[in-house]
Amino acid sequence: MASLTSVGVCMGDVMNRLVGAVNTHDLEAAAALFDTDYRSSQPAHPGRTFTGREQMRANWAAMFAGIPDFRAELVRSVDDGQITWSEWRWSGTRTDGQPFEMRGVTLFEIANDVIVAGRLYLEDVERDVIGIDEVVETLSGHRPHKVGP
Repeated sequence: MASLTSVGVCMGDVMNRLVGAVNTHDLEAAAALFDTDYRSSQPAHPGRTFTGREQMRANWAAMFAGIPDFRAELVRSVDDGQITWSEWRWSGTRTDGQPFEMRGVTLFEIANDVIVAGRLYLEDVERDVIGIDEVVETLSGHRPHKVGP
């Protein structure tokens, strides 16, 4: 069963409207889905934390300008009380010709038919494929040693 916000609106409806707004580059429709005091954090990137709809609007205006064919795909989404967990695929081509691809998960707190807070776990998709052995060695300082066949 879909979760409802405090005014009885399905949380999935808010997410579907967000996808529609960003895919049509409708900045005002997207901004209207966020509370004026929206709180955003990216736990893996603490310096990217901000508060307010106006910063959200400025961020997305830059995204739409810099990635004119920006597309978002909502891969899956599940409601957990007042939190909607969503998996995203973002893609497009930047105005400098570079490909743009991000994948990840967002946790949005929704109340009164707007997003009041978000935790974003979105990352650039690697262009240079790096194997797991190299990644583990970079993270730990030790290369994994396989045991057995």
